Amino acid sequence: MTLIEKPSQLPQAIGVALHAAFPDLRVGSHQDFQSDAEKTGVMVTVEGNGPGIRSREGRKAHALTISLTVMVAPGALPFDACDLASQLMDLVLDNRWSLPQSQCDLPTTIVAAPSGRATEATDYDTWTVSFTQTLYLGPVLLDDPTGQPLFASTWDVLDIDDPDQYKPLAE
Repeated sequence: MTLIEKPSQLPQAIGVALHAAFPDLRVGSHQDFQSDAEKTGVMVTVEGNGPGIRSREGRKAHALTISLTVMVAPGALPFDACDLASQLMDLVLDNRWSLPQSQCDLPTTIVAAPSGRATEATDYDTWTVSFTQTLYLGPVLLDDPTGQPLFASTWDVLDIDDPDQYKPLAE
Protein backbone atom coordinates (compact mmCIF):
# COMPACT_ATOMS: atom_id res chain seq x y z
CA MET A 1 0.00 0.00 0.00
CA THR A 2 1.20 3.46 -0.83
CA LEU A 3 1.06 6.24 1.74
CA ILE A 4 -1.69 8.84 1.48
CA GLU A 5 -0.23 12.25 0.72
CA LYS A 6 -3.33 14.33 -0.08
CA PRO A 7 -7.08 14.26 0.57
CA SER A 8 -7.95 13.76 -3.11
CA GLN A 9 -6.61 10.20 -2.88
CA LEU A 10 -9.73 9.15 -0.91
CA PRO A 11 -12.33 9.90 -3.63
CA GLN A 12 -9.98 8.39 -6.21
CA ALA A 13 -9.68 5.18 -4.15
CA ILE A 14 -13.46 5.11 -3.67
CA GLY A 15 -13.93 5.41 -7.44
CA VAL A 16 -11.58 2.48 -8.07
CA ALA A 17 -13.45 0.34 -5.51
CA LEU A 18 -16.84 1.27 -7.00
CA HIS A 19 -15.63 0.38 -10.51
CA ALA A 20 -14.51 -3.01 -9.20
CA ALA A 21 -17.77 -3.65 -7.31
CA PHE A 22 -20.09 -2.35 -10.06
CA PRO A 23 -18.26 -2.76 -13.40
CA ASP A 24 -21.31 -1.90 -15.51
CA LEU A 25 -22.05 1.33 -13.63
CA ARG A 26 -20.63 4.71 -14.58
CA VAL A 27 -18.62 6.17 -11.68
CA GLY A 28 -17.06 9.61 -11.62
CA SER A 29 -16.94 13.15 -10.30
CA HIS A 30 -19.30 16.02 -11.04
CA GLN A 31 -17.34 16.70 -14.25
CA ASP A 32 -18.24 13.26 -15.55
CA PHE A 33 -21.98 13.88 -15.08
CA GLN A 34 -22.40 17.29 -16.72
CA SER A 35 -24.08 15.91 -19.83
CA ASP A 36 -27.53 14.36 -19.65
CA ALA A 37 -26.69 11.72 -22.27
CA GLU A 38 -26.28 8.93 -19.72
CA LYS A 39 -27.75 9.63 -16.32
CA THR A 40 -27.33 6.25 -14.61
CA GLY A 41 -24.29 6.11 -12.34
CA VAL A 42 -22.64 7.13 -9.08
CA MET A 43 -21.11 10.54 -8.61
CA VAL A 44 -18.37 10.74 -5.95
CA THR A 45 -18.17 14.15 -4.26
CA VAL A 46 -16.15 15.60 -1.39
CA GLU A 47 -18.65 17.79 0.46
CA GLY A 48 -16.27 19.03 3.14
CA ASN A 49 -12.88 18.69 4.80
CA GLY A 50 -12.55 19.55 8.46
CA PRO A 51 -9.94 19.03 11.15
CA GLY A 52 -9.93 15.94 13.31
CA ILE A 53 -7.93 14.56 16.20
CA ARG A 54 -4.34 13.68 15.31
CA SER A 55 -3.40 10.04 14.93
CA ARG A 56 -1.42 8.27 17.64
CA GLU A 57 1.67 8.78 15.48
CA GLY A 58 1.04 12.52 15.33
CA ARG A 59 -0.24 12.81 11.76
CA LYS A 60 -2.75 15.62 11.09
CA ALA A 61 -6.34 14.46 10.69
CA HIS A 62 -8.65 15.46 7.86
CA ALA A 63 -12.30 14.49 8.40
CA LEU A 64 -13.71 14.30 4.87
CA THR A 65 -17.44 14.29 4.24
CA ILE A 66 -18.09 12.16 1.17
CA SER A 67 -21.29 11.88 -0.88
CA LEU A 68 -22.05 9.11 -3.33
CA THR A 69 -24.96 10.29 -5.45
CA VAL A 70 -26.84 7.46 -7.12
CA MET A 71 -28.71 8.43 -10.27
CA VAL A 72 -30.86 6.18 -12.42
CA ALA A 73 -32.09 7.01 -15.90
CA PRO A 74 -35.70 8.03 -16.42
CA GLY A 75 -37.90 4.98 -16.88
CA ALA A 76 -36.05 2.87 -14.31
CA LEU A 77 -38.12 0.74 -11.98
CA PRO A 78 -39.46 2.44 -8.84
CA PHE A 79 -36.90 2.41 -6.02
CA ASP A 80 -33.99 1.23 -8.22
CA ALA A 81 -31.96 4.16 -6.89
CA CYS A 82 -32.92 3.23 -3.32
CA ASP A 83 -31.77 -0.36 -3.89
CA LEU A 84 -28.46 0.78 -5.38
CA ALA A 85 -27.97 3.22 -2.48
CA SER A 86 -28.48 0.31 -0.07
CA GLN A 87 -25.81 -1.70 -1.89
CA LEU A 88 -23.46 1.27 -1.67
CA MET A 89 -24.10 1.59 2.08
CA ASP A 90 -23.11 -2.06 2.49
CA LEU A 91 -19.92 -1.42 0.50
CA VAL A 92 -19.05 1.75 2.47
CA LEU A 93 -19.47 0.01 5.83
CA ASP A 94 -16.05 -1.13 7.15
CA ASN A 95 -14.24 -0.06 3.96
CA ARG A 96 -10.86 1.67 3.84
CA TRP A 97 -10.75 1.52 0.03
CA SER A 98 -7.37 -0.30 0.00
CA LEU A 99 -5.73 2.66 1.75
CA PRO A 100 -3.33 2.11 4.69
CA GLN A 101 -5.11 1.40 7.96
CA SER A 102 -2.75 3.73 9.83
CA GLN A 103 -3.83 6.62 7.61
CA CYS A 104 -7.52 5.88 6.95
CA ASP A 105 -10.22 5.36 9.58
CA LEU A 106 -13.39 3.42 8.92
CA PRO A 107 -16.35 5.47 7.63
CA THR A 108 -18.75 6.91 10.20
CA THR A 109 -22.19 8.54 10.14
CA ILE A 110 -23.33 6.63 7.05
CA VAL A 111 -26.72 7.83 5.83
CA ALA A 112 -28.72 7.30 2.62
CA ALA A 113 -31.65 9.48 1.60
CA PRO A 114 -33.47 10.54 -1.54
CA SER A 115 -32.03 13.72 -2.99
CA GLY A 116 -34.13 16.83 -2.99
CA ARG A 117 -33.60 19.70 -5.36
CA ALA A 118 -34.25 23.30 -4.44
CA THR A 119 -36.73 23.84 -7.27
CA GLU A 120 -38.39 20.42 -7.39
CA ALA A 121 -39.99 17.91 -5.08
CA THR A 122 -37.95 14.99 -3.77
CA ASP A 123 -36.43 13.00 -6.61
CA TYR A 124 -36.66 9.28 -5.87
CA ASP A 125 -34.55 8.51 -8.96
CA THR A 126 -31.58 10.14 -7.19
CA TRP A 127 -30.33 9.02 -3.78
CA THR A 128 -27.27 10.16 -1.85
CA VAL A 129 -25.16 8.04 0.48
CA SER A 130 -23.17 10.34 2.78
CA PHE A 131 -20.48 9.48 5.28
CA THR A 132 -17.46 10.90 7.06
CA GLN A 133 -14.04 9.31 6.79
CA THR A 134 -10.88 10.55 8.48
CA LEU A 135 -7.49 10.53 6.77
CA TYR A 136 -4.22 11.06 8.62
CA LEU A 137 -1.69 12.99 6.53
CA GLY A 138 1.82 14.25 6.94
CA PRO A 139 4.90 12.96 8.68
CA VAL A 140 4.90 10.79 11.76
CA LEU A 141 5.98 13.16 14.54
CA LEU A 142 7.49 10.39 16.62
CA ASP A 143 10.21 9.84 14.01
CA ASP A 144 12.74 12.43 15.07
CA PRO A 145 15.75 12.73 12.71
CA THR A 146 18.17 12.54 15.65
CA GLY A 147 16.61 9.33 16.92
CA GLN A 148 15.84 10.83 20.34
CA PRO A 149 12.26 10.78 21.65
CA LEU A 150 10.96 14.34 21.87
CA PHE A 151 8.07 15.92 23.71
CA ALA A 152 6.33 19.27 24.03
CA SER A 153 3.51 20.49 26.22
CA THR A 154 0.98 22.65 24.40
CA TRP A 155 1.13 25.28 27.14
CA ASP A 156 4.94 25.59 26.76
CA VAL A 157 5.08 26.23 23.01
CA LEU A 158 3.59 28.72 20.59
CA ASP A 159 3.32 26.25 17.67
CA ILE A 160 2.93 22.54 18.45
CA ASP A 161 3.75 21.76 14.81
CA ASP A 162 7.20 23.38 15.03
CA PRO A 163 9.77 20.61 15.65
CA ASP A 164 12.28 23.15 17.02
CA GLN A 165 10.02 23.71 20.03
CA TYR A 166 10.21 20.05 21.11
CA LYS A 167 12.68 19.02 23.84
CA PRO A 168 14.49 15.72 24.34
CA LEU A 169 12.75 13.39 26.73
CA ALA A 170 14.59 13.26 30.08
CA GLU A 171 15.93 9.84 30.98
